[in-house]
Amino acid sequence: MILSDVTLRAMLESGELVIEPLEDYLIQPASIDLRLGRHFLKIDENAFDTIRMDDPIKYIDMEMDEIVVPPFTFMLASTMEYVKLPQNLTAFVEGRSSIGRIGLFVENAGWVDPGFEGELTLELYNANRQPIRLQAGRRICQLVFARMDQPASVPYRGKYQGQRKPMGSRIYQDSE
Repeated sequence: MILSDVTLRAMLESGELVIEPLEDYLIQPASIDLRLGRHFLKIDENAFDTIRMDDPIKYIDMEMDEIVVPPFTFMLASTMEYVKLPQNLTAFVEGRSSIGRIGLFVENAGWVDPGFEGELTLELYNANRQPIRLQAGRRICQLVFARMDQPASVPYRGKYQGQRKPMGSRIYQDSE
């Protein structure tokens, strides 16, 4: 079941759900908008000739109030908000339609596991032939929350738990 603004406000008030900092205007009828943070990562294309899933990837770390995403470029960004989900709640990350309509794809692998806490790392892709200028503090995506039928027996405690700033891929740590 998708949670309403009424339920979300009650969960925020009780501390069951944590989103900080949170402004009232960010709470929508069936979601909560999140804002773009000031930290960005771009793959250092000069550091290697092939991205491998079994080696660490080198990123260029940037902190700024505005960033220009060049055409057909991928980068990582963080949300301004720190999110903490209880064990019985999951969330879907969706790009805002106004952002999508200018050709910026916003993802977070589309999912936030129960028990996760941290700033969200967003994957940004400019699908345009024109650069897109982004400003920190502007609404970039939204979280849609769903209550699970019961709390997770093993909530998220993975390699991105507690992250601050965007976190590059740690796929090389997988044991596959």
